[in-house]
Amino acid sequence: MATYQDLLTQKQALEAKIEEARSTEVAGVIEQIRELMVRYSLSPEDVAPRRRRGRPANTASAATEKAPLPPKYMDPKTGKTWSGRGRTPAWLGKRPERFLIQQE
Repeated sequence: MATYQDLLTQKQALEAKIEEARSTEVAGVIEQIRELMVRYSLSPEDVAPRRRRGRPANTASAATEKAPLPPKYMDPKTGKTWSGRGRTPAWLGKRPERFLIQQE
């Protein structure tokens, strides 16, 4: 059975061979890509367009409008309601359960 040091030596030799093979293959692949780009009159932007931040425009989720949520809380004095999302209104106070709307 090989010792730990022998295995490390083999690993280093194998990693060197891997890197050498990769560098020779990458050079050939890059040359092929360049030839194809010239043949088809492609620019770097055609091959790898710049990414924009955020969501792509005109996606299905952006096109659909979301229905407003039903209110969960109501201030009986003013009639104002709150759905439970977003910033808590001041009228809700420290005991919001007092303003819960009874679900039917």
